[in-house]
Amino acid sequence: MRTFLIVLAVLAAIGILIIAPCIGLYNSIVTKHETITAKWAQVENQLQRRNDLIPNLVNTVKGYAAHEKSVFEDVTAARSQWAKAGTVDEKVKAAGAMDSALSRLLLVVENYPNLKADQTFLRLMDELSGTENRIAVERMRYNETVRDYNITVRKFPGNVVAGMFGYKVATEYFKAEEKAKTVPEVKF
Repeated sequence: MRTFLIVLAVLAAIGILIIAPCIGLYNSIVTKHETITAKWAQVENQLQRRNDLIPNLVNTVKGYAAHEKSVFEDVTAARSQWAKAGTVDEKVKAAGAMDSALSRLLLVVENYPNLKADQTFLRLMDELSGTENRIAVERMRYNETVRDYNITVRKFPGNVVAGMFGYKVATEYFKAEEKAKTVPEVKF
């Protein structure tokens, strides 16, 4: 009987030595998964802030460049796409469409020197510039968090614990669009 108790105590000790780190690892995975959700919420906040600035910016530019109808339609369509997006992937695509539409809008602005001197326009551009910087920072933080989580759920023993509880690799990264990777041509 005494041998049985010793064996049982040794097995219990081994079980505790195995289970305790698994519990810590599980808690780490849960924390990192929730951090991804929180970081995404920060990205969404900044994208929504930009989305809220767009109508004012478009209306200001419209007063100067009424014949640039297709640009305004593109911005409006991109804004609608953001409003309809439900998943993270859809929102990432909508944010990319908004980036593209805004860059075309800002190209239109270059053709109107009076617009560039308008105080309302200047104030909106300052707000938009600040928001774009915040978006870049939040996207970077989000990507870092996703990377950290992915490393945890892909490395051993994290992959075993993550698999047991249904945690999968997060795939939603913000990436530069292909056209953003090309070097612009400068002509004098």
